[in-house]
Amino acid sequence: MAFDNAYEAITEENDSRWAFGTGFEDPLSGVDTTVPGGVDGSDLAAYCLMLGDDALVMSHRLQEWCTRAPELEDEVALANIGLDLLGQARLLLARAGKADGTGRGEDHYAFLRAEHEFRNVRLVEPGNGDFAYSMARLLVFATWRLSLLSGLTGSRDPVLAAIASKGVKEVAYHRDYAARWVVRLGDGTELSRQRMQAGLDEVWPLVGELFGPHEVELRLAEAGIGVDPRPLRAEFDEVLARVLPAATLERPERGELGRVAGKAGRDGVHTETMGYLLAELQSVARAHPEATW
Repeated sequence: MAFDNAYEAITEENDSRWAFGTGFEDPLSGVDTTVPGGVDGSDLAAYCLMLGDDALVMSHRLQEWCTRAPELEDEVALANIGLDLLGQARLLLARAGKADGTGRGEDHYAFLRAEHEFRNVRLVEPGNGDFAYSMARLLVFATWRLSLLSGLTGSRDPVLAAIASKGVKEVAYHRDYAARWVVRLGDGTELSRQRMQAGLDEVWPLVGELFGPHEVELRLAEAGIGVDPRPLRAEFDEVLARVLPAATLERPERGELGRVAGKAGRDGVHTETMGYLLAELQSVARAHPEATW
């Protein structure tokens, strides 16, 4: 494929030389955005916040690897994975504002909410730590989210279905990227295997929460809008059962991180790291309210 100049090259639609493509189409173009009949708007908004907050906070953690990744190629890959998730977060947070009838935009939900108003799972909150830990977390997160988004492609809400259809293609790549690193480190040197196993062990107490349903998730699953996370565990275990032996890693035997009075991330109860993360994420918007650029 030949181009006369660099601009022509980067604007070529769906040029296969680029891992993430060059065609940026609006996934909601032509999609009916009205809330489906018989669906509680506040439930739909809460559900969109859950999925949007998962993506937003995980995106922030991945962006923190910029200038710190072990290789230049991984700087680009992690930044792009973070941007994919940020794109999903923007669509979901905007959908929340539409569903609850307030018309609040994505910036409001990202930058002007307090810690207890976020509904993300706690898996995405802790700092990046060792690179092996971050790859273990990304593998767990992407494997779970891919199953969830695959189920949402059949949602009765056309907006969620459209967002999920786009997200499935993105997260499938995220899972494969993480799995390759987990195998590379686990089946590498004795030191890299030890660090990979330690990273997986550290992530494991936060896995169980991914499959513990919130009452909003159950109501929307019953209505054909959302996905009950409990059945996703079988597919998750199947994927890990293929990756971990290839990486010469052992499946951790560690208990689940406890809840606080029966509540966790979906209820607005977070780990200690969440406040520090939001202080950085929201600092510019808080310092310059209503600013535009």
